[in-house]
Amino acid sequence: MAESLSPPGIELPSPMLSARLRELAGFLAAPMAGRLTEEQRALSLGIARRLVADAAQMPGDAIDVAMLWHDWLEGGLPTAARLATACYARAEEHRWREHSAIRAIAPATDETDEAAAATTAPEVAPEVDRAYLALQIADRRRFDARGHPRIAPADTDPDLLRALLGDIAAWRVLQPGKDGASAFDPDDFVQRALDRHSPAAGIDRAARAYHASLATAADVAAAAVTAIAGHDWPALIALAACEHRRPYADMAFELLSAAPAALPTLLAPLRLDRAALAPLEASLAALPSRAGGEAGQ
Repeated sequence: MAESLSPPGIELPSPMLSARLRELAGFLAAPMAGRLTEEQRALSLGIARRLVADAAQMPGDAIDVAMLWHDWLEGGLPTAARLATACYARAEEHRWREHSAIRAIAPATDETDEAAAATTAPEVAPEVDRAYLALQIADRRRFDARGHPRIAPADTDPDLLRALLGDIAAWRVLQPGKDGASAFDPDDFVQRALDRHSPAAGIDRAARAYHASLATAADVAAAAVTAIAGHDWPALIALAACEHRRPYADMAFELLSAAPAALPTLLAPLRLDRAALAPLEASLAALPSRAGGEAGQ
C-alpha cells in the first residue's frame, strides 16, 4: 500500500498539491539523484503536445485539440508512462544535436584546400546520394514547421499510438454538448487513425534504404567515419540501428545513455577504430545533464 503524503485527518485540497507533495517526497527520498532540467521538461512536454495533436487529427474528425491538451494538463496525461520514454528519448536526441551543432566550429579553409578536397574526395554512387537524401527528408519530418522536435506519426511506435488514440477517443466520448456525440464510435476512431498510419515514410524505412545502398561493410564503416567527423548524428544512428537491427529511436537513446567505455562495444558492428570514435565520445561527454556516462555538468 502506498504511503499517504498527508498527516492523519488532513485531506489534501487539490490534485496539484498532491502531485507537488509526491514530487517533493521523491526528491527527499533521493536528494542526490539527477533531476530533469527545465530544458528537458520543456522539450519533452512540447514533443508530447505535438504528438497528441498529430494523433488526434489522424482520423480526420473535428477534435478540439486545444481543449484536449488543456484537460490533460489539468488532470494528467493518461498515457504518461508510455509517452515519457518516447518523448524523453526524442528530446535528448534533439538536445544532443543542438548542443553538438553549437560546439562544432568549422576550421578555416582557403581555396587551395577546398580544391584539393574536391579532387581527393571519393565519388559517391548516385543510389547512395538518393538514399542519403531520403534519410535527411525523413529526419526533417521529425520537426514541426518552426523547427521544434516532434515524433512524426510515421515514426510512432504502433502500441503507443494505439494507446494514445484510445485515450483521445475516451476523452472525446465524455465531452458535453458535442453534436453527434452519441454517434461517436471510439473503436472506429482508433481504427481509422491506424489505417492512415504509414510507416513507409518514417526514419526507420529511410535508414534501412540508406544502409542497403552501401555495397560493402567497408562502405558502411567509411560512411560512419564520415558521419562522426561531420557530427552527422542522424546518419550515424541510422547505420548503427541497421547493423543492430533495431529501431532508430531505440538506437539513438542507447547511444545517449551509454557510458563512454561502452561506446566501442556498442558500435563494434560498424568496425570503427578508437580514433574515429573520439569526436562522438567528446560530443556525448559535453552534453549537459545527460542521463548516462560522464555527461557534462
